[in-house]
Amino acid sequence: MSVAGHAKVYLAGFDVFRVDAIERGEYLKRLCREQGLEGLYPFDNEVADGLAPAEMAAQICRLNLAMIRGADAVLANLNPFRGFEPDSGTVFEVGVAVALGKPVWAYFEPQGSMRQWLPGDTEGRDADGYFIEDFGLPRNLMLACSWAGCSASVEEGVAALRRYLSGASGA
Repeated sequence: MSVAGHAKVYLAGFDVFRVDAIERGEYLKRLCREQGLEGLYPFDNEVADGLAPAEMAAQICRLNLAMIRGADAVLANLNPFRGFEPDSGTVFEVGVAVALGKPVWAYFEPQGSMRQWLPGDTEGRDADGYFIEDFGLPRNLMLACSWAGCSASVEEGVAALRRYLSGASGA
């Protein structure tokens, strides 16, 4: 792994769906630069013009996976998106990073354990009758047991990831 001062960090999250996605990406990359890190935002990739939607989607997928492979770590926005859970694409990217042995630092607004913030009955079942995971973790155990750490905001997360990478690299 490279030292924290030169580490490349893939910026995973549903931020790419925001109306101000480009500006948000610039903000995230600036936060990284201020910590001596290089932020890699999915919109940094160049997608070919004139592709059919399915071809464009496949190219974006390949480019983002290549970006994750080239990164030293992933900073993941695991705030709820379109419901109670994190964005499925972001969760997939977290899984890829973990499979590649890259540290993942998550950030999301704290809400307590899943059992505390997901609506459910007294038996711990959601509206569809499924049990709500109850391990005292803020996200699904597969995420919470695989990240290097988590923070309450992206600003805190970038700084914490830099400290983590500095310790992990012996710097």
